Amino acid sequence: MIQINGKRGGGQLLRTALSLSALYGEAFQMRNIRRFRPFPGLKRQHVTATETVARLCNAEFEGAAVGSQSLTFRPGSLNSENIAVEMPTAGSVTMIVETVLPITLAFENPFELTVTGGTDVKWAPTVDYHRWVKLHLLSRFGLDARINVHRTGFYPAGDGRITLRTHPAAPTPIKLRRRGDLRTVEIYSKASNELAARNVAQRQAHEAARRLENLTLPAQIATVDYVETASPGSAVFLRGVYDETLTGFDALGERGKPSETVAEEAVTRFQAIHERDGVVDEKMADQLQVFLALISGIVTIPWVTDHVETNLDVIAAFGGAIRLTRQANGAAILERSKTNRRRI
Repeated sequence: MIQINGKRGGGQLLRTALSLSALYGEAFQMRNIRRFRPFPGLKRQHVTATETVARLCNAEFEGAAVGSQSLTFRPGSLNSENIAVEMPTAGSVTMIVETVLPITLAFENPFELTVTGGTDVKWAPTVDYHRWVKLHLLSRFGLDARINVHRTGFYPAGDGRITLRTHPAAPTPIKLRRRGDLRTVEIYSKASNELAARNVAQRQAHEAARRLENLTLPAQIATVDYVETASPGSAVFLRGVYDETLTGFDALGERGKPSETVAEEAVTRFQAIHERDGVVDEKMADQLQVFLALISGIVTIPWVTDHVETNLDVIAAFGGAIRLTRQANGAAILERSKTNRRRI
């Protein structure tokens, strides 16, 4: 059984371990899960991710409870039966998608996963990030997946609902070495219906456009929407469209936080990456690692975070070997050759 110490990382380590365990059929035990987080151990979304993957690979598991710092997972055979998952809180639906998506590479039939919870919540990429950046990038390398958003879910009630649909794929090596020129920054802004009278979605969008134009960066407002939600809230998402890649940055509204501040946060995050040499943003640097482990390739990332390093350790525990090469400018290259022994 593979032993993993989770004390240096967060939920990303567990998600990677669950994905690889299901695909490779290897059991693992993770201890000290999220040990140094303000609230250590598993959160509701981590428990739900474990239960969901267990259904997809007929696994047995122990320790999947909120607050648990130890989990044992023993996978069985894979199955691609459509499933629906509900979280009674605003736990991130995208974290469930992130865990399941790599597993679908092994499915020989179309697959659907419906998840209820938070679509736009703190400490997790929003559903727009997955729809407009992650899935678009991966589609260039053979992944056939779409996300439909049926209802937006903000903190604290959640109650958002999405469906991930995938089809059998023939993935090719991921190649993201060069960014190219910036074509435009697309602005996606949304808010709850009850915030329409205050023009929250419009204010977020126009402030983001103004700030980008002040930086002499091309910008266009893609969508301004008001949506039905169980809790009031707002979100703005920026997609950087380059010649050879995509990046994504979001910010969330909350009580007492001006719409202009929400827009400022998203633009500041975009600017921080745009001024570096990475081909993907820091979230994608984390999330692409498991796909590199499975289908090979090479990616230039803006910098090396603790998430990147600890995730590489988990991949290595399952027999993967992604080479990390640091660059003089602070960026780094992640690479895995086609000849590596562990592939799906």
